[in-house]
Amino acid sequence: MTGMIVVGDYDPRWPERFEDLRERLAPHVADLAVSIEHVGSTAVPGCAAKPIIDLDIVVAEDATMPALISRLSEQGYRHEGDLGIPGRDAFQAPPAAPEHHLYSVVKGSRPHLDHVLLRDYLRQRPDEVRRYSALKVALAQRFRADSQGRRDYSRAKSALVEELVAKSYVARAAGEP
Repeated sequence: MTGMIVVGDYDPRWPERFEDLRERLAPHVADLAVSIEHVGSTAVPGCAAKPIIDLDIVVAEDATMPALISRLSEQGYRHEGDLGIPGRDAFQAPPAAPEHHLYSVVKGSRPHLDHVLLRDYLRQRPDEVRRYSALKVALAQRFRADSQGRRDYSRAKSALVEELVAKSYVARAAGEP
């Protein structure tokens, strides 16, 4: 029996979990990566989220991707392609690793900016965090934690995510954090 999607209150241990994951990855990709970023809702203090850390391995150019994919495969990650988002590669974590979502993006690309600008925008706007959190909690109560339910959950929150991403680009253009 599959339960409901779990979205909980912000956990102050999430940044530490990110650091642990970053430290596990860094020795294997440091010479290829510009940075390893904590993205997604767990990177925003006060934001309700599924307790799964999202990480972006940021590379300087697309030509680095094959080497990165190979290195991550050697560490037990399974390359999943772009999962419908061109310019972002997704990886399934090894079974023994703490649960997390790993992506690779090119510095300054649309998927990279979507992640970091949204994160930084929300970090500066507690009112938007409350609005986003309330929607996620409400949606999590409607959808089951199976593959269809997770797809429906993502689809149902996409309009607000797109609005917030658009606002993050406007804020950046205006020189705001």
